[in-house]
Amino acid sequence: MKNIPYKIYLEEDEMPRSYQNLRAYMKDKPDPMLNPATLKPVSFEDMRPVFCDACIEQELNVSDKFIPIPEEVFNFYKMYRPSPLVRAYNLEKALDTPAEIYYKFEGTNTSGSHKLNSAVPQVYYAKQQGLKSLTTETGAGQWGTALSMASAFFGVDTKVYMVKVSAQQKPHRKAVMETYGAQVIASPSDTTEAGRKINEMYPGTGGSLGCAISEAVEVAVKTPNCRYVLGSVLNHVLLHQSIVGQETKTALDKYGIKPDVVIGCAGGGSNFGGIITPFMAERLEGKTNTEFIAVEPASCPTLTRGRYAYDFGDIGKVTPLIKMYTLGSGFMPSANHAGGLRYHGMNGTISKLYHDGYIKAVSYEQTKVFEAAEAFAKVEGYLPAPESSHAIKAAMDEALRCRETGEKKKILFCLTGTGYFDLSGYQKYNSGEMSDYIPTDEELEAGFKSLPVTE
Repeated sequence: MKNIPYKIYLEEDEMPRSYQNLRAYMKDKPDPMLNPATLKPVSFEDMRPVFCDACIEQELNVSDKFIPIPEEVFNFYKMYRPSPLVRAYNLEKALDTPAEIYYKFEGTNTSGSHKLNSAVPQVYYAKQQGLKSLTTETGAGQWGTALSMASAFFGVDTKVYMVKVSAQQKPHRKAVMETYGAQVIASPSDTTEAGRKINEMYPGTGGSLGCAISEAVEVAVKTPNCRYVLGSVLNHVLLHQSIVGQETKTALDKYGIKPDVVIGCAGGGSNFGGIITPFMAERLEGKTNTEFIAVEPASCPTLTRGRYAYDFGDIGKVTPLIKMYTLGSGFMPSANHAGGLRYHGMNGTISKLYHDGYIKAVSYEQTKVFEAAEAFAKVEGYLPAPESSHAIKAAMDEALRCRETGEKKKILFCLTGTGYFDLSGYQKYNSGEMSDYIPTDEELEAGFKSLPVTE
């Protein structure tokens, strides 16, 4: 085997030229989204008032394994891609493990995360359709930042509803979005009917992604030449993020490396879905027996404690119904530093794969996540975002198990963001002010009561 460098970079001509559609490899497809009014599968026309036409076509496409990346989008990607694949030699040494640890680092662009990979095509499609403005939600602020960057580049106005507690914890994220010309509103707000209703129902709430989605969708459908875009949960977002996994697989293939386990943090699914796509495709084709681990916060345990059911994507109940693992759209997560992972549901494709046994899931308390983040930062040199640090914790645990068993597993995880906008979280952890919160069964049951009746 060739000597493996610390960082593996691809050449420009090795970048993927198509998105990879994981659903096309699945014999048992995810259940279709339903129109909440009719309980029938949503059609293209049902979704047109909310989403861009091209994104709807991709959302409903379950047959094409590869969908070409537009040239203009590919040219934008070239400004910050390909991103490096790193062999974590120092982490391996610190853990005294026989395992090999690799991570794909997506924090090399100004948005600081993988989110730009989907923001660029979504804004491009909107521009091509002749739309003048977009609305969206953001949790930790990474998606809002990425969309603001892409919108500025293509000249499309953007309004971002940012989860209130995140806006309070990360004011500099708001400043970056505004630098790129976006209007940022803390959610729930008093600017929409949905926001006012949520504030009445949950006085003093710090908000949630479900709240922010409700507000963003309401504004999109009421505003001429405007559409709603989002950075996770739906399948066209996972499609765009497949370039992360494709680049990773190409880099590993150059050195004859086949990962035994692939790990990603899981909130709505964009991070995890992006890194696993080409590796899961091979497993679905019967070519490998790769293990996949989705990692979520114990404070919002969608996969590990949720139910597999049809549910709304937002608390205002205006989105289509998605068959997914969910805590109920009415579940209000605690105001912790899991940031963008504090979402009540999981992407339908990932949910189906988990339900069918292709994916394992684990959850961690936030103090354990920050402990792993600091241990990683001290030896690998990158300050990771809290979201990505969930994957770091799981990768470290896998490596420590290899130390006990002597297995020489090849462990791959996705490091999707930097932690420089999360310093308040690190400050609380270092000062001992950070505490853990795990919802009780009774609290989860309250969320499950919001599940719609579909039969």
